[in-house]
Amino acid sequence: MADWLMAILLGLVEGLTEFIPVSSTGHLLLLGHFLGFQSTGKTFEIVIQLGALLAIISVYFKRLWTLATRWPFDAEARRFLIGLLVAFAPAVVIGFLAYGFIKTVLFETPLVICVALIIGGVLLLWLDRMNKIPAYLDADRYPFRVYFLIGLFQCLAMIPGVSRSGATIAGGLLLGTDKRSAAEFSFFLALPTMGAAVAYDLFKNRDVLDFSDFGLIAIGFIAAFISALAVVRFLLDFVSKRGFGPFAWWRIAVGVVGIIGLAATGAL
Repeated sequence: MADWLMAILLGLVEGLTEFIPVSSTGHLLLLGHFLGFQSTGKTFEIVIQLGALLAIISVYFKRLWTLATRWPFDAEARRFLIGLLVAFAPAVVIGFLAYGFIKTVLFETPLVICVALIIGGVLLLWLDRMNKIPAYLDADRYPFRVYFLIGLFQCLAMIPGVSRSGATIAGGLLLGTDKRSAAEFSFFLALPTMGAAVAYDLFKNRDVLDFSDFGLIAIGFIAAFISALAVVRFLLDFVSKRGFGPFAWWRIAVGVVGIIGLAATGAL
């Protein structure tokens, strides 16, 4: 496959999967494994995540601007920002302490990704069919306990294949949120979490970063931005009407196909 086609494909996969509960990292690692793609210092894989992040910022720019300018004198805006920080805090601590193990062991084991995809899909199916009356309908007004516990659930996504959005949404549903607000809060929590993760990855890999393929990185970045923009715009309405079942079945299918592929290539 031509390099530019591979860049487009990987960028589209990043954008399409970053904010739905199927694990963008798992998809990228598995696809990269089977395509034989690996950039020096993971530069390509790190930078294209910024394209997906830019999609969130563009869709929610007005609301983010309101939060940024009104928090000093608006109690509601201040409370939501504090809630985001509370939810973000566990990932900072655990991510910093376990960074080496995550990157050198978990990220290098495709079988772990496949198993995590399947288990996560089964759990998501169970949660989607759970007849639980939601207690919290507005992501701006979750109790701080709920914010913190969702943050702990997010840390499960440090296992590739679990899915950051999937973990936060599942945690929210278990804690009594409705599907729409859980998905929306996952969007907002992505901003500090992904931003910090990308910055830390770039810092840790600063000695081996290679931007010689800037054109390919730019192609992947644009593809990730466009596809993520489409996902963010339609996802809330989709999950309100259809739930998370389609994503759960997709996870299971990808995990099973991945295991078959690993077995066929002798990589198990």
